[in-house]
Amino acid sequence: MTNLFIELIERIQGELKDLDRVIARSEKSWQKAQLSLSEQDVYLDSGSLNLHPFYSGLERFFELIARHVDSSVPDGSTWHQDFLYQMSRDVPNVRPAVISHNSGQSLGEFRRFRHLVRNVYATNLVPDKIKSLMSTLPVLWPDLKAELTDFYKFMQALERNI
Repeated sequence: MTNLFIELIERIQGELKDLDRVIARSEKSWQKAQLSLSEQDVYLDSGSLNLHPFYSGLERFFELIARHVDSSVPDGSTWHQDFLYQMSRDVPNVRPAVISHNSGQSLGEFRRFRHLVRNVYATNLVPDKIKSLMSTLPVLWPDLKAELTDFYKFMQALERNI
């Protein structure tokens, strides 16, 4: 069990670093979209395509926790939404909530947008929706990263006690 926790801790740490890089790329694209109106659509597409792995990375993070800590992975047609719910709840005698209810609510918008990016041509993306998400991201990410880091530290402490 110790090796599993060490591997899980390392993967969580890696996901946090990956999320930082994805957010930086998305923010860079968004800034360029604001400065270059003639090529705004290219930068909006780039920003959108970077928002996709932001949420997908979080889902990988959540899946690791659900599979290896909770021993319960959501399934069915609402499994994406169920991950957010599961991660925003304490699991008695197992773990604290991974994210706050507020973070879960905000991430719901990113989840829906990720679904849109996967299933709609980039030419149909709405700049106002991207703007809304990009304005949320700088506020959401520091709080969310702190929550994920707290969980990471919880896992480290748990591993030391095993």
